[in-house]
Amino acid sequence: MAVERGTLSDLYQNSKKLLLSSRDGLERLERLEFSSSSSNALDSPELSSAVKRDIGQIQSLCVEMDRLWRSVAAKPQRDLWKRKVEQVAEEADSLKESLDKFFLRNQRRMQEARERAELLGRANGESSHVLRIFDDEAQAMQSARNSSRMLEESHATGVAILAQYATQRDRLKRAQRKALDVLNTVGLSNSVLRLIERRNRVDQWIKYAGMVVTIIILIAFWRWTR
Repeated sequence: MAVERGTLSDLYQNSKKLLLSSRDGLERLERLEFSSSSSNALDSPELSSAVKRDIGQIQSLCVEMDRLWRSVAAKPQRDLWKRKVEQVAEEADSLKESLDKFFLRNQRRMQEARERAELLGRANGESSHVLRIFDDEAQAMQSARNSSRMLEESHATGVAILAQYATQRDRLKRAQRKALDVLNTVGLSNSVLRLIERRNRVDQWIKYAGMVVTIIILIAFWRWTR
């Protein structure tokens, strides 16, 4: 149906009628989709095409109304019509999104039905082969779950190790501060202080090396379990 030219009020009334029609058609499609006779409901191109056509008509009317409300002289009326047109456009976009999701679900189910038909067609009495395929898939899924669980446990272990390193680092820092306070109090030489600082740097390198080795082990284990 072509866009009917007319006043802004006429176009708005037409768009509201089309919204009601589109919403009703979409609800009928969804009811048919989840009914017991969904196999017949999915093959309803007339209804889905009608809903799609109505939504396209609403969007065309919104373009025309968007042009007309801008020419309204009074600002309050102009603002009112702007809100009305925006509301219609938003409802049309929402209906179009729902219809697109319906088409996507329909397409997915048709593809699954074709794949099942092809699988059964290839069987031709070879049911044991089909069962073996399913068994292999189940074993593969179980193996993947086991690998994922092992990887999660390894990750948790690594996190715990890193947390221990962080705790030890805090303890070393506190011990260092206390030692420096004591050394400053008794007035030990600068050479002793530099020796302590070098020892602290060595401890930090050992800590970082341990973290890097832990990460490398986790990455290698993850690749091995893939």
